[in-house]
Amino acid sequence: MAAAEAEYESILCVKPDVSVYRIPPRASNRGYRASDWKLDQPDWTGRLRVTSKGKIAYIKLEDKVSGELFAQAPIDQFPGLAVETVTDSSRYFVLRIQDGNGRSAFIGIGFSDRGDAFDFNVSLQDHFKWVKQETEISKESQETDTRPKLDLGFKEGQTIKLNIGNMPTKKGGAPKPRAAGLRGLNLLPPPPGGKITAPPVPPPSSTAISNHVTPPPVLKSSNMGNADILLDLDSPASISKAPALAAVPATTDLWGDFSTASRSSL
Repeated sequence: MAAAEAEYESILCVKPDVSVYRIPPRASNRGYRASDWKLDQPDWTGRLRVTSKGKIAYIKLEDKVSGELFAQAPIDQFPGLAVETVTDSSRYFVLRIQDGNGRSAFIGIGFSDRGDAFDFNVSLQDHFKWVKQETEISKESQETDTRPKLDLGFKEGQTIKLNIGNMPTKKGGAPKPRAAGLRGLNLLPPPPGGKITAPPVPPPSSTAISNHVTPPPVLKSSNMGNADILLDLDSPASISKAPALAAVPATTDLWGDFSTASRSSL
């Protein structure tokens, strides 16, 4: 299965129009210049295809009609010696092509559209970014395998104790429920034996006092014998009146009882 995946080839980029140039040897370490090439007379034109097989990318120059391979350049690192950019343009590159016998040569390629050159460059960058990530992941997995494994299992006879809140215990018994307060708030219950005190009666308002009418004073007269006439107008109606004394008839002899008692004693 691994060998089959290694042989699988994926296409990264296809550009239908590319020009190939013979380039002179590099004169200095400053790099290649496209202005030194015969840009108006390309040596070959065709199609460019970028593929990948495993971690290696391949730049293939093919015929537009038949698809016959003209040359290819295996790329194992980017940027590197296999693909170089020129110093005076972003549309031209230098490739190191190889044949089946291991011989290599340097040629120049160019795109008429600047967008095609950008896509070609980005396809190589994305591929080798993926290669770098895969390499880091494989290193991490190897380091993980070589590390001693941490044994978090319980040994034989080993126990643990968990303290969970609001759970019944042997000493205290079941926990006391909390009274639910307003809007889901938990309020403390009232103390045991507490009494609810009635709210104090508010004093009468100044408006009620101002509306109270005080009756005028009544002059006392010596001619008036009946005390029931002088009643306090402000006294509440609920107070019961004292019963009046029975009037003694005028014809009754006040000394009759004494005379009767003296006769009986004799």
